[in-house]
Amino acid sequence: MTIDFWGLGLQTLNVLILVWLLSRVFWRPVAAAITTRQEAAQTILDDANMAQGKADALLAELNTARAGIEAERQTALAKAKTDAETATKATIADAQIKADNLIAATKRAIADRAATARKQHAAQAADLSVDIAAKLLSRLSGPVGHDAFLGLLVEAIAKMPQKDSAALVATGTDIDLISAEDLGKADKAKISNALAQALGKMPAVNFVTDPAIIAGLEIRTPHFTLHNSWRSDLTDILKELKHVA
Repeated sequence: MTIDFWGLGLQTLNVLILVWLLSRVFWRPVAAAITTRQEAAQTILDDANMAQGKADALLAELNTARAGIEAERQTALAKAKTDAETATKATIADAQIKADNLIAATKRAIADRAATARKQHAAQAADLSVDIAAKLLSRLSGPVGHDAFLGLLVEAIAKMPQKDSAALVATGTDIDLISAEDLGKADKAKISNALAQALGKMPAVNFVTDPAIIAGLEIRTPHFTLHNSWRSDLTDILKELKHVA
């Protein structure tokens, strides 16, 4: 077997020329295109990485904002709950105060009504008692009663200040002597003499009958009244009873 060195050399030269042509005509444009593609891909990758970074930063910011919103929501809920509890307690306290005031006012009203009713009942009882006493005492009038009231009248005149008794004697009009029933001549004379001795002078006496005094002897002038009867005593008793009630 023989080797054709010329043919081998020509083939080798052809390969070298082909390689040179490929490197000059084809490979460089392809390499440049590949490089351009690589650079573009790298640019896209860089942009993608930058966008990813921005997205990550935005996501982190969003998560932070979301956490802040959640915290604010929890704070707002807690504050709303506290405000609601405070408002509820204030409403309950205000309602309790109003209820207590209403109960107190009702108790006072009941107590006032009860006190008024007691006073009215006491006054009615006092009026009834005095009326009963007046009816009972009206049955006891008579000569013995006249003598007793005449003695009380003389005693009351004796206790009067000197100027009052002198004014009574010096009055320009007759002295009205009030009795519950008509008096006989003997009783009138006896009373006139007793008044003359008590006053030191015989006054002009005008005898008047007034059953309203029940029993007794009273002196009346336009400016003076000397009470001395069961009616006046019962009136005083009635005033005391109503005052105590």
